[in-house]
Parts: sequence; C-alpha cells; structure tokens
Amino acid sequence: MGGRSMSETDLLVVSCTAAPGEADAMAGRLVEEKLAACVNIAAARSCYILEGKLCRDDEALLILKTKKSLFDLLRKRIVELHSYAVPEIIALPVVEGHRPYIEWAIASLG
Repeated sequence: MGGRSMSETDLLVVSCTAAPGEADAMAGRLVEEKLAACVNIAAARSCYILEGKLCRDDEALLILKTKKSLFDLLRKRIVELHSYAVPEIIALPVVEGHRPYIEWAIASLG
C-alpha cells in the first residue's frame, strides 16, 4: 500500500447522539447518500447539563464510519437532518483495524 504504515487509515468513526425516533431515518439517509459506509445504532442513556439544568435522556447513539475527506460534508448533513440545536458530532481516527473491513468501508463511500 505505497509507503503507508499499516496503522494509518483514511477511516473515521463518528459518534452522534439523536432522539431514538429520528436515528434510523438519519442513518438510512447518510448511508444512501454515501456519506457513511455503515451506521450502528445503539440505545444510550445520556446525562448532561443544558441551560443550567441536569438532564437525563434516552437517546440513540449513532456510530458512523466515513473517510476523512467526507467528514465536513457528513457533519453538515447531520446538522441539516438533526432535531437538536447542538448535535454531538465527534470524529475519531481509525489507526488500526481489520484491513478487509477498512477497504470495504472506504470503497462504499462517495
């Protein structure tokens, strides 16, 4: 793979919480638009302070796989689709992984 280290990939894992009722539709749109190769959706219980008030909410945790070059488009699209005023959108680099999966994910994206 050229001069690239095996621990270096173009893949990102993006974390985003959403209301349970909107997560599935959001995931489908992002995959159909090829901004995410795959989205896992898990139930989550979130605890945070918003506007000075302690909140505890049931949410859906979306775990999206995308490539670095698509992150800005993905972030913009999540904001457009999301019902929250300030959605959580956090990207983490994938530094190592199962090479066939990483190659499949990258090939699945726009």
